[in-house]
Amino acid sequence: MASRKNAFYAQSGGVTAVINASACGVIETARKHRDRIGKVYAGRNGIIGALTEDLIDTGKESAQNIAALRHTPGGAFGSCRYRLKGLEDNRAQYQRLIDVFRAHDIGYFFYNGGGDSADTCLKVSQLSAKLGYPIQAIHVPKTVDNDLPVTDCCPGFGSVAKYVAVSIKEAALDVASMAKTSTKVFVMEVMGRHAGWIAAAAGLAQAQKGDAPHIILFPEIVFHQPVFLNKVKASVDRCGYCVIVVSEGVRDANGGFLAEAGTRDAFGHAQLGGVAPFIANMVKENLKYKYHWAVADYLQRSARHIASKLDVVQSYAVGKAAVELALKGHNAVMPTIVRKSDKPYQWTIGVARLADVANREKPLPRDFITTDGFGITAKARRYLAPLIQGEDYPPYKNGMPQYVVLKNAAVPKKLNTGFKI
Repeated sequence: MASRKNAFYAQSGGVTAVINASACGVIETARKHRDRIGKVYAGRNGIIGALTEDLIDTGKESAQNIAALRHTPGGAFGSCRYRLKGLEDNRAQYQRLIDVFRAHDIGYFFYNGGGDSADTCLKVSQLSAKLGYPIQAIHVPKTVDNDLPVTDCCPGFGSVAKYVAVSIKEAALDVASMAKTSTKVFVMEVMGRHAGWIAAAAGLAQAQKGDAPHIILFPEIVFHQPVFLNKVKASVDRCGYCVIVVSEGVRDANGGFLAEAGTRDAFGHAQLGGVAPFIANMVKENLKYKYHWAVADYLQRSARHIASKLDVVQSYAVGKAAVELALKGHNAVMPTIVRKSDKPYQWTIGVARLADVANREKPLPRDFITTDGFGITAKARRYLAPLIQGEDYPPYKNGMPQYVVLKNAAVPKKLNTGFKI
């Protein structure tokens, strides 16, 4: 590959409070290697920006604005849920990517996302060889679900874990205050389609036995209504109230989601229709307790004001490492977080082959879940506790956090033909 090839960076899937910290790591590191990397382009709305030749020139942004990405939530360049088909299924799509990369002299591809993004990144590396245009494809890990294999944890998860643990602790104090004459059951729904990592993080709110959450419902544990209702009643009898955390992906004995909406997203995943009200109504109908429910939804993944400092540091580190791996000649790989010890918590950056990451999920281990299926074990706590450590507040002005909005200047198109996705 000739020197000073340009780089393409894009964000994919649901964003996080710290995905922009990874973008910052990529761009700042690339700028330090101008002898090897020319311009850094970003895809507007992820891989769609490459397919439609809708590129952003990050070189138009000041060093100050790029640095501010480190404390800004959301996806600074826009994200998407779009999966590339197999090469033989849609060769024109891949040819379009190569045409765009060739037109803009792009030799480095950094794709920031979760499991589906790892699959896209792997396919891009494969098409590079098949279509005769050299591209070094590096996946930058990100997912609040914490379900990517090989890496010890996923950038984005620590901040969601912190938000969920803090929120359930605070909500529990509210419910406990009013339980005598008002709400006795509170249900909070968190993300996690197939893996219960986020739900498990809520267990960190338990400082001592009897503290909330009293029940955690995991996708890894089959839901049995009678057992669950008995647990709720026992908690109310013992504590006067019951706080429940439920993962959106909880399933029944037949393997079906408790609250499936009947539609699918762009990746083919079932759209889930709100398991918190489903659980709350079940409690009301069977136990007659007054209840409230909440869905953390986008709030949990966008709460930069309460981000884990460790998560911010690791998110930047994987972005930086992605560029460094590319400069060392790596292709079809992903930088990983490698845990060296729990206490004191120590970690370093490793590397994984995308073939070992793409299209694979890492569920919550069974030994992280208590025998009764409703809580987390000491082993889970040892794993989770370091990931929420430290505060990294954004700058504030007039009581509000200050987040950067980039210019996102468009790169002039070089191809005459349009492309429909």
